[in-house]
Amino acid sequence: MGEGRSLGRRFGWLWGAYAVSTMGTWLAFDAFPLIAVLVLHAGPGEVSALAAAGLVVGAVVAVPLGPWMEFRRKRPVMIVTDLVRFAALMTVPVAFLLGELSLAQLLVVSVVVAAADITFTAASGACLKALVPPGDLVVANGRFEATMWTSTVLGPPLGGFAVGMFGPVVTVAANAVSFLLSAVGIRAMGAGEPRPATRAGASSRLRAADLLEGWRHILTDPVLRPLFCNTVLVNGLIMAASPPLAVLMLGPLGFPPWQYALAFAVPCIGGLIGSRLAPGLVARFGQRKILLTVGTLRACWPVGLAFVHPGVTGLLLVWVVEFGLITCMGVYNPVLATRRLDRTPSDRVARTLSAWSISVKLSIAALTALWGVLAAVTSPRTAIALAGLLILATPLLLSRRD
Repeated sequence: MGEGRSLGRRFGWLWGAYAVSTMGTWLAFDAFPLIAVLVLHAGPGEVSALAAAGLVVGAVVAVPLGPWMEFRRKRPVMIVTDLVRFAALMTVPVAFLLGELSLAQLLVVSVVVAAADITFTAASGACLKALVPPGDLVVANGRFEATMWTSTVLGPPLGGFAVGMFGPVVTVAANAVSFLLSAVGIRAMGAGEPRPATRAGASSRLRAADLLEGWRHILTDPVLRPLFCNTVLVNGLIMAASPPLAVLMLGPLGFPPWQYALAFAVPCIGGLIGSRLAPGLVARFGQRKILLTVGTLRACWPVGLAFVHPGVTGLLLVWVVEFGLITCMGVYNPVLATRRLDRTPSDRVARTLSAWSISVKLSIAALTALWGVLAAVTSPRTAIALAGLLILATPLLLSRRD
């Protein structure tokens, strides 16, 4: 089925760069909120504002960057965005050592990093489409997915240990270095990137119409449109339920922090299993059937979190629900990424991936804020249950046709 074969030296460098930067990102998971609380003594409102504002403003800043990069070579763009993230993140430990660190600086850095994340993701998707034969895309995306879930399992516990030993700023420095190493790996890929798309008879300057081209392609494609709507809603609802679930488990239910961390770290093994299964399932059943079937199964799990209760059985319930959800995501995500690349012409990949990523991030920010109000007005359990019930309806958005 091809899962173990080599995809070439250049793909190996790209995969290695992704692995090191992803591990750095998960090593520094929640570093900014921890710094805001432990170092700057910020309150809950300031911490929430920091998280939401950085995500939203970063997504807005990234809007013109997708069209800008479409007509440029992607490897230099990826190197520059890695170096920008390295430089921005390194200002945090430097300011901390000088005694000048502030919430305003954390906000600016979070905006820069969020915009660079979106830009890098879009550029790397376009680079992957040009680098790997179409028949190997699902294998390549499966390897990226497995790497992400491996980092999710290992990164937060190692980061928590580092924070306990040295403080939260050290994980930010480690994350910064990971982006520097990623830039080195991407540069080591060497030349050979195809000439980027150009506009016939037009200049390469950014046009107003280019800003909407990614969304236009998604919304006019009969296959991508339902996948896009499903992804935006499912991801937003899953993330919106996370803060109420944290409040419920760490508050009224009395789970200690280490059990709460294990409740979400251990099930990530399911992501590894799912990503390994994805290429074989696609080879046997095809992309459309896998997306429809696994997308439906994925929607069945989150509502179970509304029934979490104290004690070992409650922890086991969270493990089972999260394991089922993440296993489905491990299969679904690389197939979705492949389907999206297959359906997108090479001269629109960067704009399409940027538009997709921006929409998902804005959806997460908006629904998280809305669900915070809902949890405050009703209860955390009610908010979790409503998110789960709405997710049950999301398979109706999935396309039944090729």
